[in-house]
Amino acid sequence: MPLYETVVIARSEITQAQADAVADAVTTQLEADGGAVKKREYWGLRALAYRIKKNRKGHYILLGLDAPSPAILEMERQLSLNEDVLRFMTVRIEEISEEPSVILSRKSDDRERGFRGPKPAGRFETGRKRGFDEREEFRARDEFRADRDDYALEEEI
Repeated sequence: MPLYETVVIARSEITQAQADAVADAVTTQLEADGGAVKKREYWGLRALAYRIKKNRKGHYILLGLDAPSPAILEMERQLSLNEDVLRFMTVRIEEISEEPSVILSRKSDDRERGFRGPKPAGRFETGRKRGFDEREEFRARDEFRADRDDYALEEEI
């Protein structure tokens, strides 16, 4: 049987459980028609590139399918009738990869951020902007005065 990948985008107003229910409906329909779902990934609630039916976000689900062509056509018909589905796209592929998709692997890399470069000039470590009295000239002057006062105290002793 041919292999397919389908990405389904569901409305953002529904919960993750309801988005999984959409994928479960696809799975049961395909299994009834003689196909199988080999891979299933929930990519999460993600921002859309542009508004679709007044939605700015959507639940993304990837399905790796092993099914005959008539079963895929029926699945697409059912998805187009479902009000919770904003968009779907089915592509025929040569093989279904067992490893996580690029979206999921990139998502885990985003959480492990390391050094992000030097801090911008004119800001403290906390990110708060410096005030007028906290400019470098004033700090250098105050440090010089403190050193001079310490030196004067040492000479008196």
